[in-house]
Amino acid sequence: MGLIQDLFGKSPFGPLVEHTKKVHECIELIQPLIDAVIAEEYDELEKLQNKVSKLEYEADRLKHAIRLQLPRRYFLPVERIELDNFLNRQDKIADYVEDFSIILTIRKTRVHPDLQSKFCNLVNQVLQVTGTLLTAAVELENLAEVSFGGAEAMRVLEYLEGIGEEEWKADRVARQLSKDIYSLEHELDPITIMFYEKMLLALSAIANEAENAGDMLRTMIVR
Repeated sequence: MGLIQDLFGKSPFGPLVEHTKKVHECIELIQPLIDAVIAEEYDELEKLQNKVSKLEYEADRLKHAIRLQLPRRYFLPVERIELDNFLNRQDKIADYVEDFSIILTIRKTRVHPDLQSKFCNLVNQVLQVTGTLLTAAVELENLAEVSFGGAEAMRVLEYLEGIGEEEWKADRVARQLSKDIYSLEHELDPITIMFYEKMLLALSAIANEAENAGDMLRTMIVR
């Protein structure tokens, strides 16, 4: 716990940024996960899933430490419930990444050649959403220093404006991929279709939760 305790020198905002970065470490494994399943490298998938699980656990420890500290902190420029809501949304992102990694390891599912690039497109779009959120969320400490106002706040709001559009694009890609999956139902068995849908839904959930986290951060700024 030494490192976690050191993070709480002055305020909870530093640890919140650390939690955000830890969640993003989970997110960064989505690309190698989809690459491994397409390449049918199932041993590599197991290794990657273990990495995701470890990172999710580390993010969970940070989350619990932050929550323990919040009630005893000095006056904050935002409501504690707002910080907790943001923390909860970030935590769910890591959970959904772990869900995605587990789905890929439950069964040795071969990704149909016609769907491989389309799953990669969805992953790329999800990473656009989460990357935009990271750019905004790492500014939490700077926002706290200016009481969530001024030019710094306006700059973060500009970042956040892009999240909604990127998540909308992810929804469109996901809907088209779902249609593409069912267009192959004459070639695919029902269990394989079910697993494709599980993969798609887990990826979509990551993008949706990133948008929700962005909404929580926007609420802190424009309250």
